[in-house]
Amino acid sequence: MIHPSTSLKLVSDAVGFGVVATQPIPQGTITWAQDNLDRVFEPEEVQALPTLFHRPLDHFAFRDNLGRYVLCWDHGRYVNHSSLANCITTAYGFEIAVRDIAAGEELTDDYGFLNLDRPFEAFPEKGTKRTTILPDDLVRYHGKWDRKLKRAFGRFLSVDQPLAELVPADVLEKARGIARGEVEMDSVLACYYPGARNAGVEQ
Repeated sequence: MIHPSTSLKLVSDAVGFGVVATQPIPQGTITWAQDNLDRVFEPEEVQALPTLFHRPLDHFAFRDNLGRYVLCWDHGRYVNHSSLANCITTAYGFEIAVRDIAAGEELTDDYGFLNLDRPFEAFPEKGTKRTTILPDDLVRYHGKWDRKLKRAFGRFLSVDQPLAELVPADVLEKARGIARGEVEMDSVLACYYPGARNAGVEQ
């Protein structure tokens, strides 16, 4: 489930729809949590589906560390890519804001941590030269993303968490322990699906 203080908005004709904040969302806030309404497909299930379903799954689903396709039931599936993403996934089945997100600002992911089936060509952005997103970018960039996550977890306890109830109790307690400095954070590399490999070079 995507954060409740968001809405679906047409970003541009080129980009299409995106998810924007309707209120400020502070750094450290859970912005998305996988829940029981999200549909999880085994790779064999996807292959058995009529080809008519392959394109929407390819467009809207991401792959978890077991290679399963996860299709979000709400407008969370419209979160767009940014190589300077303001939301990053964790090893705990949820994403958090890695910086403050202003009202009216788009929530973004880096598709590099979604275990793509093939390279993705992103629009150029000011502040980064990275436009080719590769299936194994988690291997390349997990250190950078971990540093951002650790800073964000530092504010986990001091911000409102409307999605906390979707996180299993033991996982939530671990997140709180990370925030208090009592527990070591698992690397986002734990989300990597080894089948998502590509021979491309880092940009």
